[in-house]
Amino acid sequence: MAKPKRRYICQACGSVSFRWQGQCADCGEWNTLSEEAPETVFSAKHDLSGGGRKIDFEPLDKPGEKLVRRSTGIAEFDRALGGGLVPGSAVLMGGDPGIGKSTLLIQAAAQMARAGGEVVYISGEEAAGQVRLRAERLGLADAPIRLASATSVRDILTTLGGMAPPALVVIDSIQTMHSDQIEGAPGTVSQVRASAFELIRFAKECGCALVLVGHVTKDGSIAGPRVLEHMVDVVMSFEGERSHQYRILRNLKNRFGPVDEIGVFAMAGQGLEEVGNPSLLFLSGRENPVPGSAVFPAMEGTRPVLVEIQALIVRLASGATPRRAVVGWDNGRMAMLLAVLEARCGLNFSSCEVYLNVAGGYRLGDPAADLAVAAALISALADRPLPNDAVWFGEVSLAGEVRPVAHGGLRLKEAAKLGFTKAFGPGDGTGMAKGHREVTLLRNLVDQVMGGS
Repeated sequence: MAKPKRRYICQACGSVSFRWQGQCADCGEWNTLSEEAPETVFSAKHDLSGGGRKIDFEPLDKPGEKLVRRSTGIAEFDRALGGGLVPGSAVLMGGDPGIGKSTLLIQAAAQMARAGGEVVYISGEEAAGQVRLRAERLGLADAPIRLASATSVRDILTTLGGMAPPALVVIDSIQTMHSDQIEGAPGTVSQVRASAFELIRFAKECGCALVLVGHVTKDGSIAGPRVLEHMVDVVMSFEGERSHQYRILRNLKNRFGPVDEIGVFAMAGQGLEEVGNPSLLFLSGRENPVPGSAVFPAMEGTRPVLVEIQALIVRLASGATPRRAVVGWDNGRMAMLLAVLEARCGLNFSSCEVYLNVAGGYRLGDPAADLAVAAALISALADRPLPNDAVWFGEVSLAGEVRPVAHGGLRLKEAAKLGFTKAFGPGDGTGMAKGHREVTLLRNLVDQVMGGS
């Protein structure tokens, strides 16, 4: 028998190293390598070509029982899931500490339990009395939820196997679970992987929906091995700023529906409240036009959301180093856009401090925001307000061209619903029917700026 080797597993990305080092060579994180128990290495060659059980193949069109989604009782939660919870599915929800993950799940569990579904809520971080105290504060103490505080996966599966399959099982959180078959403390890569595998396998076999709460690292990604996100069917991120009352439930992966759907909530005294029209929330306080403000119709999955982009330009004395600050958008993309405006349009931002903010703490990743950001920057530089009833969208290339973007018609429809009568978009007009709206098609940002518009 060969001598077993020591293995060190990165707790951030799951990479394996055979010697300890301060920094992980794959993800660059410091002090994340921890030693795991060595596996027994056999010199004999494994032959798996025989001795197994033959599997049965099925045709793709085999008739069977249709899976019906089960509503959580919270419309915004159902929207982010793609229509509700699929029986036998595994959902992983991550988010910053204190953002409201447990609050949202206890509210959804209470709604499903009141609707007649069997719901199990297992907390590994809090005692049952602490969860009960939160439920009383939210007015959910009368909901028939089966509540327990446990961390042993063996105990949890033994208990669930001895009762009728529940409609929903909530595990809060997966980093606190441990399996007695694996050496290592709870939260390590091997423990998280093994515990999640056993819980997901049980959910698939009994047909219950499983929701796993996941911790996040300092950069916002879900802690533990990356394979955890591959094992589950749905990955969701609960986002928001503590200084703002609203929260966004974002769908990052969904095997049963569209990706990038969002649900919007507002934190109130009685828990999380649904926000049916988030555009009104993000556009509040725009009664008077001011320089540097542009409205952008963003697309989140199939939902258009109107947000306000704000820019501020501060001219500096000669020789001072200008500062660039961006909140809610990509810093590198703004630097590229400033370079385009200087090189192609002849605008001078090199002697100015530039501040850009997406109102309400909203985070944008849509490249269609280029035109709205450019409009806000030019408006702030010229100290002239943009039309208060106009929206801006389109991708700007390095040559200053305004390129087409997806879902132009949906963006305009949402803008018209909120009273915006003007729109500035890509020059080809793809998917944009004018109707009663005044649509200005822009083919080149250079000509538009030079023309004085």
